[in-house]
Amino acid sequence: MSRDPLRSGAPLSGPALHEAKRAMRERILAARDALPAAERDEASRAITARIAALPAFDRARCLLLTVSFRSEWDTRPLIDVALAAGKVVALPRVNGATRMLDLHAVADVARDTAPGYRGIPEPRPELPRVDLTAVEFVLVPGVAFDATGRRLGYGGGYYDRLLALLAPDAARIAGAFEAQLVPQVPAAAHDLVVDAIATPVRLAPGRRDAPTPA
Repeated sequence: MSRDPLRSGAPLSGPALHEAKRAMRERILAARDALPAAERDEASRAITARIAALPAFDRARCLLLTVSFRSEWDTRPLIDVALAAGKVVALPRVNGATRMLDLHAVADVARDTAPGYRGIPEPRPELPRVDLTAVEFVLVPGVAFDATGRRLGYGGGYYDRLLALLAPDAARIAGAFEAQLVPQVPAAAHDLVVDAIATPVRLAPGRRDAPTPA
């Protein structure tokens, strides 16, 4: 019988780490896709309220948010809350040449976005650019998270590269359905983490050296 490398506690690397990430990504995405639409909508409202109530969200003047795609929790109401409060809302746009994310300020999600990389809603390229150093709060997307704040992304590495460039005190918060929280995310030692994960029922702590988000 094969042994689960995550259960063994042994650090993963190379092909073993890649395979563990692939298997977990496939499993969690299937579970997320299977959530009934009504349950997803209710959970999204609860996640939005939990994040919007964070002091880190309230005091941030410039936020990097994301527009939800497919079966992700619906981030649009959170974007609307930030815009209504007069905050600068930046959305990411994939730069294929640099393999980085360019940030653009939006004022209206419906008007200012269009399908981009892999069909994901992105800000239109002519919108004003936002400097990374201005970001005080970032909503970090992901497939799965664990109690140490480890994050399993979608495989492109864009947010790993971006998070490393943000100011150390910029709040890094994720939103997720409960089904996306796992005992342990397969990760390398250099993989970055989030400060906290907001679910419909709790705010799960992330990295231990992070500024308190709530």
